[in-house]
Amino acid sequence: MPRVTTIVRKPAVKPDRVVDTVILDHEARNRRHAHLNGEGGTEIHLDLDMETTINDGDALRLEDGSLVQVKAKPETLLEVKAENPVRLMRLAWHLGSNHGLAEITNDALYIENDPALAELARGQGCTVTPVERPFRPERSTHVCDHDHHHHGHGHHHHGHDHHHHDHAHGHEHHGHSREHAHAHDHKHDHDHHHEHGPGCGCGHHHGHDHKHDH
Repeated sequence: MPRVTTIVRKPAVKPDRVVDTVILDHEARNRRHAHLNGEGGTEIHLDLDMETTINDGDALRLEDGSLVQVKAKPETLLEVKAENPVRLMRLAWHLGSNHGLAEITNDALYIENDPALAELARGQGCTVTPVERPFRPERSTHVCDHDHHHHGHGHHHHGHDHHHHDHAHGHEHHGHSREHAHAHDHKHDHDHHHEHGPGCGCGHHHGHDHKHDH
């Protein structure tokens, strides 16, 4: 079975190199690994190194250099329109917040045919009409997803720094107390040695300290 590791974008596809066509829905066009069957019987093992979206008109390059062109499969979708563009913008924002897929055009949004999404669209004052067409939803690129994750990581790092700051502050305070206590103890030991010298008995030390305190 021919293995495909390269996608040729539509502008670079040479028609004379195309040997077959494969029709894929939007989910299949976003897979890295899959077994595909062309309309002419060509069997393909898709094995991409990176996540990518295969667009309508792109081609899969086979190991011998020949191409299998990809066509987007028509799907049952909901066409969403509104008299006020702001309503479509609000709906797009809500869909994004809920990780919903949407294809954005000049005058309409196209979303998956789901009753909950239809209710959400109507709740924003939009009209909803079922249609059959290829689905080309907006998708976050790999770089965008990475930046978002990094942003979240940075937020976590900020919290970690704050905790570290508190810990360091506590440590310094504790260290200061210990140094203060140590200096005090050291002074006391030094005075004791200076006043009494080696060989003083316990009783003499107790009596002298008592007199010194008075």
